[in-house]
Amino acid sequence: MATRRTLKGEKVTEKEDIAAIVPDTNPNGANPKNDSGGPAVPGSVIAKLLLFTLAMVVAPLGSYFLTVNAVFSGNTTFAGATAAVVANVVLITYVLVAMAEDTREQEEAKKSQ
Repeated sequence: MATRRTLKGEKVTEKEDIAAIVPDTNPNGANPKNDSGGPAVPGSVIAKLLLFTLAMVVAPLGSYFLTVNAVFSGNTTFAGATAAVVANVVLITYVLVAMAEDTREQEEAKKSQ
C-alpha cells in the first residue's frame, strides 16, 4: 500500500491524511469516475466478449472433430494443428475487432468536441 511522505516541517491535516489512504466513494458505493449511473462496460462489449469466448471453445473443437476423419483420415496431428490455427484466427479476429471498436470510440469523441 502506498503512503504519502510529508516533508520536514510540512503540516498535514488529519482529513488530508485520511483522504490519502481511503479513496473517495459516493454514498451508494459507486466508483466516482463513473457518475453516469449506467454500467461501466457497455453491453455490446460484453456481448462481443461472450461471442468470442464461445467461438474460442466451439471453433477449434469443431474444426478438430470435423477434419480428423473427413479430411486427414484419422491423422490427429494435422487435425490438432488445424484446431490450433483456428484458435489463433479467432484470437486475432477478436483483437482486430477490439482495436476497431477502440478507434471508433476515439473518432466519435473527437467529433463530439
